[in-house]
Amino acid sequence: MNSRLVVVSVLLMMMVSLLVFSPVEADGVVNNNAQHASLLDKMDCGGACTARCRLSSRPRLCKRACGTCCQRCSCVPPGTAGNYDVCPCYASLTTHGGRRKCP
Repeated sequence: MNSRLVVVSVLLMMMVSLLVFSPVEADGVVNNNAQHASLLDKMDCGGACTARCRLSSRPRLCKRACGTCCQRCSCVPPGTAGNYDVCPCYASLTTHGGRRKCP
């Protein structure tokens, strides 16, 4: 019985050490290499637009416009306003009237 206990405890310690010392990939880091281009397609536009529009007076309209821009550009600037220099595509989209489409 003691040998089983020792074997189980050793296995548990090995599993815990694998979890603790395994390398973790950072979220939100986009590599510009061509092989990682698929990361842009998998952006969580819903979450990014929820964060972007959280202070908007018209959140549904803001999220809808932001979602359209995010789908086209695969990018949403950080913060609730401004920071367009981070995502030039997002900043360049305009309405028929020449106003910025993206919040």
